[in-house]
Amino acid sequence: MALLDTVRRTIVPVHREGWRFVTLFIIAAFVVGMLSDVLFWIGIVLAAWCAYFFRDPARVTPLGEGLVVSPADGRVSAIAEVRPPKELELGDQPLTRISVFMNVFDVHINRAPVTGRIRRIAYKPGLFLNAELDKASEDNERNGFVIDTVSGVKVGVVQIAGLVARRIVTFVNEQEPVTVGDRIGLIRFGSRVDVFLPRGTRPRVAVGQRAIAGETIFAHLSETGPAHPVRVS
Repeated sequence: MALLDTVRRTIVPVHREGWRFVTLFIIAAFVVGMLSDVLFWIGIVLAAWCAYFFRDPARVTPLGEGLVVSPADGRVSAIAEVRPPKELELGDQPLTRISVFMNVFDVHINRAPVTGRIRRIAYKPGLFLNAELDKASEDNERNGFVIDTVSGVKVGVVQIAGLVARRIVTFVNEQEPVTVGDRIGLIRFGSRVDVFLPRGTRPRVAVGQRAIAGETIFAHLSETGPAHPVRVS
């Protein structure tokens, strides 16, 4: 029983969206394996990497009214006051935007940053520029959510395709209730997620910090003012 528990804690499940790709790589490995043992093992390695990419680990999400958690694993790449995308219909005034850049080694399952109801889902086709570039927020293919919180505050979440990403997947529908930390979608192969909060919201994270989807606290909707000072050591 102890061994079984250890295995369960060690092996991270693969999200259902990834199994088709894992299967294709395995089939391809056996096909090319008839030509070369080297090609077979290359195929097996690629299948293992694909399973790793689509891993879906459990997360321990802090609960509390007004808490905002990271929607994505990755590095906080920018914190700024900017106008939200027009398709979100959040107005023309700048909002506090926190951006998380995901590289190909990060978990790519995206999670709801707040508890509420999905008010709007808006997809916009576009380019596939480097997701770390600021203009990627406007030019790249993206999919946006607007979540109405219990307190009436609207929070925007935007999945942005990157240089390698070619597919944004959504797990939820408009008018569907979500709890903070719920899985809401994924982006395949490197990308970025932006969170739009009311203007002046005080971030609890800093640029360069690693974020964990569903666990890292981004902000509290009741806190305003400049970000807390940080120290790099």
